[in-house]
Amino acid sequence: MNRHDVALLQAVRGYPALSILLPTHRSAPDNKQDPIRLKNLTTQATDRLVAEFTKREVQSLLGNLEAAVREVDFRYTLDGLALFANSDFARSFVLPFRLAERVAIDETFATRDLVFAMNRSPRYWVLALSEKPTRLYEGARDTLVEVRDLGFPMVHEGPGGSAPLPGGFGVRKSAYRDEQQRKFFRQVDSGLAAAMADDPLPLVLVGVERNLTFFSEVTAYRAAIVASLTGSHDRTSAHDLGKLVWPLAEAGFAGRRASVLQELDDAVKARKVASTVGEAWRMAREGRGALLLVEEDFHYPARLDESGVHLLPSDGAGGPGALDDAVDDLIETVLGKGGRVVFVDDGALAAHDQVALILRY
Repeated sequence: MNRHDVALLQAVRGYPALSILLPTHRSAPDNKQDPIRLKNLTTQATDRLVAEFTKREVQSLLGNLEAAVREVDFRYTLDGLALFANSDFARSFVLPFRLAERVAIDETFATRDLVFAMNRSPRYWVLALSEKPTRLYEGARDTLVEVRDLGFPMVHEGPGGSAPLPGGFGVRKSAYRDEQQRKFFRQVDSGLAAAMADDPLPLVLVGVERNLTFFSEVTAYRAAIVASLTGSHDRTSAHDLGKLVWPLAEAGFAGRRASVLQELDDAVKARKVASTVGEAWRMAREGRGALLLVEEDFHYPARLDESGVHLLPSDGAGGPGALDDAVDDLIETVLGKGGRVVFVDDGALAAHDQVALILRY
């Protein structure tokens, strides 16, 4: 699941929209209970629906839900499972982070838990560069899920790839092959651009030195690269590749945190920083946020004042204008307006009251 998937779910409006969320397990014997728990939650959802509607009114929804449940393969579940269904469609997502167990029936799907988990989980793209083929993965810690759209997996079908190189007098085959390889990696970079537009995550590269060099020459995302794994991994499974790249990505994240703290110091000197969650909230809503820094364990239940612009502290009791965690909403606002978000160690932003927003202007 990525932010594009979440955006599609959030665009759905209409009652009843059913959401089933539950934590799952990666291995036996714990995963033996997961199908039973999903069945119980499905029964609970069905009972609630038929108590409110006739069976005919929810027949399509229940049929879509049943089809989505059948597609779940519990041999390959991770830490969480989310199912969404209405009368038009159903989707299921296996997730590399835990979710609180719940059944929700509302006007909209219950995506908030997903957004929160995505924001707080170290996520990144992995691009495994090869001519046959180049693969794109979405990573969350040591779990990789292959992306199978946006043109991926992508095969070099031109000369020097699937097609033979031209022959004849005066043809410098090595130079021609190199240029065709650069052309292929420009195509790869275009596919990566679509992924980055939906979810601008850090990037880890995998490949032999030659491919890493060519891709680095042509990519528009050099600044997003946090780590590289050198070597041929055409036949390495997603599971094994995740174990190899996660330590490199984690070290890259640590280096990036140090870099952004220096960037914050420079912004302070230039007076281009909003400190405190309330001030950052206001500036982010105006579209001025370039880079948001947040301490990892900082949460801020809040409510909006009557103007709907300013944050006020809350006891978390809910009510009109209540926000379970204003930090989560702040993150979504910054990302939605083209900014970046980096989590830093607790205490690193003590001078800024645990959150700082570097401003565009």
